[in-house]
Amino acid sequence: MRVGFAGLGRMGAHMARNLARAGHDVTLWNRSREKAQSLATELDCATAGSPRGLSNAAEVIVTMLADDPSSKDVHSGAEGLFAGSARTYVEMGTMSPDHIAWLAERAPVGARVIDAPVSGATQAAADAQLLIMAGCTPAEAAPLNLLFEAMGKETRCLGQTGSGAVMKLAVNSLIHGINQTLAEAMTLAEAAGIAPVAAFDVIEASAACAPMLKYRRPLYLDQAAHDVTFTVALARKDMEAIADLARKLGTDMPQGLSTLEILRKAESEGYAARDMASILNYMREHKS
Repeated sequence: MRVGFAGLGRMGAHMARNLARAGHDVTLWNRSREKAQSLATELDCATAGSPRGLSNAAEVIVTMLADDPSSKDVHSGAEGLFAGSARTYVEMGTMSPDHIAWLAERAPVGARVIDAPVSGATQAAADAQLLIMAGCTPAEAAPLNLLFEAMGKETRCLGQTGSGAVMKLAVNSLIHGINQTLAEAMTLAEAAGIAPVAAFDVIEASAACAPMLKYRRPLYLDQAAHDVTFTVALARKDMEAIADLARKLGTDMPQGLSTLEILRKAESEGYAARDMASILNYMREHKS
């Protein structure tokens, strides 16, 4: 299948690699041309000079972009994706349901937009072990199954446009809440004289352990010694989108709002570009 891939960040580069390795005819575009050219050289595939050029080169466009504004910029305008000839647009980044609705309303006549965000960290992206949450029916996903199978371990179809985006925010609300709760539990144990490694060992062996705690263990125990996988700034962005959605749907999220406030404070104190695991260090520095 001819696939155009836009957004070659920490997750997107791995996903594009897996599409190319699965035999798809991949063309790349990234806001930083150097990233696209470097990956294209590695994969022996083409690059496009603009989002419109990417759309003209592909049957299906896959985007893995940071947020609503960046997605809007890439899709719209005379040189945007929607100005090209592709007829299927798969948004796999973490976006608001309102933005997905905006894309669906502005897609070219005869084109379709499917929100298909993913759950899993960079290693899961590299290993093609992502969970894909698709805002469509199984029948609508069927033509894309070969693409989804190249990037993920499982695709869950949730029915209607925007439902993938909602489910991704719901999952991320859990992830960021667990991240905050882990930081509080660790600082509590440490304050009583329990060594960090010993405390984490017990948490990891307990009924409270979630998969993200296992694969993020090295970051929690020595965040500075490992590459950033998901920044505090992105966590704050997610929680703002989650809080906004909760307001619109009339649901109460007191724990989520508390997590958001801490993320905002940490970002204002220089944590924006640090991995979200650094919230543990932030809590250590802000003991009452």
